[in-house]
Amino acid sequence: MTAVRFVRGDITTVPADAIVNAANRALAGGAGVDGAIHRVGGPAVMADLARRYGRNRQCPTGSAVVSDAGELPARIVIHAVGPVWHGGSADEAALLAGAHRTALDLAAAEGCRTVAFPSISTGVYGYPVAEAARVALETVDAWIAARPEAFDSITFVLFSNDTLQAFEMARAGG
Repeated sequence: MTAVRFVRGDITTVPADAIVNAANRALAGGAGVDGAIHRVGGPAVMADLARRYGRNRQCPTGSAVVSDAGELPARIVIHAVGPVWHGGSADEAALLAGAHRTALDLAAAEGCRTVAFPSISTGVYGYPVAEAARVALETVDAWIAARPEAFDSITFVLFSNDTLQAFEMARAGG
C-alpha cells in the first residue's frame, strides 16, 4: 500500500525517484518551485526538455511531461502544469486533478517507487491552498485506490507551515 506523507521543506532537497515540478506551459523555468528546480537541477534539466520536446515546447494545462533531474536528488522531474486560478469558474479543479493524475501516470510508467509533489498552482497562479490541497489529495487517493501497489510513497513537500496545515486539514476532512 502506498504511504502518503506531508513534510515541510524544500522539494529540491528531498530524495525521490521522481520530483514533480509546478511548471508553466512553456516549460521555461520560472518563479517558486519551478525556478528552484531549474536552479538546483542545473542546465541539464532544460537541455533534456529541449532534447525531448523541442525548442518551442509546450505542455497543456492539466498535463505533464518528464525530464532528467540533473543535479536534483531524483532520477526524473515530472513537469506538471496546473491552472491559474480564475475564481473557480474556469474548470480549475479538473485541470489541477489532471496535472496530478498525469504526473502519477508518468511516474508509474517510468518505474518510480517514490514521488515528491509540491503544492501545484498555489503560488503565483493563485489557487487557494485549502482547495488545491483537497483536489490534490482526492486525485492522489483515487489514483492509489485503483493501483495500491504502484508506489512505496508519495510525499507532499510543502514550503510553508500554512501550506502544510492546509494539506493536513484536507486529509482530516476539514
